[in-house]
Amino acid sequence: MRDLPFTLDQLRILKAIIKEGSFKKAADSLYVSQPAISLQIQNLEKQLNIPLFERTNKKATLTEAGSLLLRYGGRILALCEETCRALDDVQNLQGGTLVIGASQTTGTYLMPRLIGLFRQRYPRVNVQLQVHSTRLISWSVANGQVDLAVIGGEVPSELKEILQVTSYAEDELALILPTSHNFSKLSDIQKEDLYRLRFIALDTQSTIRKVIDKVLNQHDIDSSRFKIEMELNSIEAIKNAVQSGLGAAFVSVSAIAKELELGILHWARIENVTIKRMLSIIVNPNRYKSKAAETFSQEILTLFVTPSSDKIFMEN
Repeated sequence: MRDLPFTLDQLRILKAIIKEGSFKKAADSLYVSQPAISLQIQNLEKQLNIPLFERTNKKATLTEAGSLLLRYGGRILALCEETCRALDDVQNLQGGTLVIGASQTTGTYLMPRLIGLFRQRYPRVNVQLQVHSTRLISWSVANGQVDLAVIGGEVPSELKEILQVTSYAEDELALILPTSHNFSKLSDIQKEDLYRLRFIALDTQSTIRKVIDKVLNQHDIDSSRFKIEMELNSIEAIKNAVQSGLGAAFVSVSAIAKELELGILHWARIENVTIKRMLSIIVNPNRYKSKAAETFSQEILTLFVTPSSDKIFMEN
């Protein structure tokens, strides 16, 4: 078998250069000098006998060969990290690193509480949380970069045969209004009242927006008739906009627990309409499952979560 024309350190350097955008920033992130980075890349190109970077501009741009090496190198490094976690488990079943993923709302408002409970029981486990869109997190689980994830949307169709999806808990989505709004004085509002509101919404591609439109349509409510004042990509920005009187919005109840408790937002109930979505746990059953990931999976499934009331209980 021929000797490999690259080392793991060279793959790490290549990945860092593209992630950081330049040789200098990559050197800073790896705590080495820029000349050392440049020398490693020169040696790598010499060993491969092919250029990896375009030399015509200041930005680190890969050639076709460089892109190919980066793609396979990422998979090699991910497998190395997986191997290290497996070896760490052999030495210490309650130690190691756990990488958890979550979609935006779930990662911001639910996961920190679940991780906090887990860390109380297993303080020696290093827990990392990655928060991205459902699509990106699903791919991270599929590629082995994330051990498991809790998501609020659907797994991409191309990954449904790869990932194992387990239903976890229902998350209710609430219509919120400024406390000064006339409707805040009503116990319930009618379906027709929705067409009289001005809305602050997430963009049309967001998971929550799709769930809301689907459920409303099932209740004969045409969301395309809503007066959308603005679209924002942040739940916190939406809450602040509603609180400032700019409009109404649909958000996860788990995201407004503090605001409801302080009385600075009003949860408007719609007569005979409840909007819920299912939260799911996803894993890749074909990847190595660390002891930490296995334990977290078991712990999270024994937790009874009620996002609507922002409480977590242990089942008896």
